[in-house]
Amino acid sequence: MVRKATLDHGLRPDEVAAGDEAVPSVTEPDELTGRRSRQWRGAGGRWMIWGLRAVIWAVLIIIGFRGVTSILSNPAPSSSGAASTSNAAAGTDTGFPTDLAEAFALQFGNVYLNFSPATAGQRASDLTPFIPVGSDPQFGWNGAGTQQLQSEQVASISVQNAHHAVVMLLAQVNTGLIELAVPIYATQGGLVVSAEPALLPGPPRAAPPQPSSAESDSAAMNALSGQLPGFFRAYASGDQQTLSRFLAPGAVVTGLGGAVTFSSIPAMQVPSGGSTRNITVSVVWQVVGQSTVRPHARQSVSAAPAGLEMTYQMTVVQQNGTWYVKAIGPSDQQPGGQ
Repeated sequence: MVRKATLDHGLRPDEVAAGDEAVPSVTEPDELTGRRSRQWRGAGGRWMIWGLRAVIWAVLIIIGFRGVTSILSNPAPSSSGAASTSNAAAGTDTGFPTDLAEAFALQFGNVYLNFSPATAGQRASDLTPFIPVGSDPQFGWNGAGTQQLQSEQVASISVQNAHHAVVMLLAQVNTGLIELAVPIYATQGGLVVSAEPALLPGPPRAAPPQPSSAESDSAAMNALSGQLPGFFRAYASGDQQTLSRFLAPGAVVTGLGGAVTFSSIPAMQVPSGGSTRNITVSVVWQVVGQSTVRPHARQSVSAAPAGLEMTYQMTVVQQNGTWYVKAIGPSDQQPGGQ
């Protein structure tokens, strides 16, 4: 700001002229220079803010995209799987001791499903820790007849609340396959079979689908019939060096280590196709060191070793007119025939 003093009448004309000539060379005040610098830095700051906003939006878009793709690539479990999971977690949700109750029911079933008049007293004593005080010592058995438990396991558990559940046992007795529903009451760390069990029928036998009626590739089947016996001999013995001669490049197959020996191939299914086929093969194994001998008899009833027919699904690859094994595993269907 130019002072009014420059206009005072007290100055000589030559001083006024000198003052006028000096004005263009006067340096701007510091506060004006600083203000302009700060305005320039402010413009650069806005560019940084917009850049930061762009980065934040990009991150949010990537997170949202990954979340959507994760949901699409991991569909919700099936209703049966969800029911199984919720049933297993029910004990944790309610506080019911599911694992302990299952083990308790198994031990109870081991006593309850075995009965004979000759061991009735021992059975009653063995049942005491499982049944309520004052219950019938035989817990419903009338003391007649005989039954033997051969095997049992827990099929499922249905938890009703923190104190009540029903453990379902799948058991094989001398009369067949059964299910036994065992009600369990739990409180303060203690367990008891709260009521007499319920006998239920075992699961019905399902009918598997019929073997494929498609005709086999006769040429390929004839070729494989000549090559697979050598493979199965090596597979049975576990001789990895010999086994590798029958394997496709990169295939990894571990043998049975001499547990069985190869006998025959009674059936094979070879569908038509290209150089890679999925085939089904039935193999008869002979169990090493097994024979049926009648005790104290002069000669064995059967000197032949035990034989087991088993079915495999195999992936074979043809290279230069020769078939090689790429993979071997279990089959869910019998071969249609040879």
